[in-house]
Amino acid sequence: VQLQASGGGLVQAGDSLRLSCAFSGRTFSTYAVAWFRQAPGKVRAFVAAFSRGGSGRYYADSVKGRFTISRDNAKNTVYLQMNSLKPEDTAIYYCAADQCIIQSSLSYSAQYDYWGQGTLVTVSS
Repeated sequence: VQLQASGGGLVQAGDSLRLSCAFSGRTFSTYAVAWFRQAPGKVRAFVAAFSRGGSGRYYADSVKGRFTISRDNAKNTVYLQMNSLKPEDTAIYYCAADQCIIQSSLSYSAQYDYWGQGTLVTVSS
């Protein structure tokens, strides 16, 4: 499995940004796909995820109501639409995928076997 994250950039507080994660190498629909982020000096944190097959969407409390995860099965791509961005959203955003992960483990980064390279999001105040 290969994951390619893109779409990061420098924006101002209150702006929107959409990240993309292109998936290749295996059957997309059989994998859970998630977004994590890592701010400077902090541990990698869960942001949002689709369960395997895309039947369920899950969000960290810190982004609920502002971020939306979506997927395009025809393009094998998962998106993260980020609205009302805050300076504390500044981080490197990573997409991750795993075929065997269960619902209760979606927010645990150690459970994912495959990772993209990350894309930097910087939100200025």
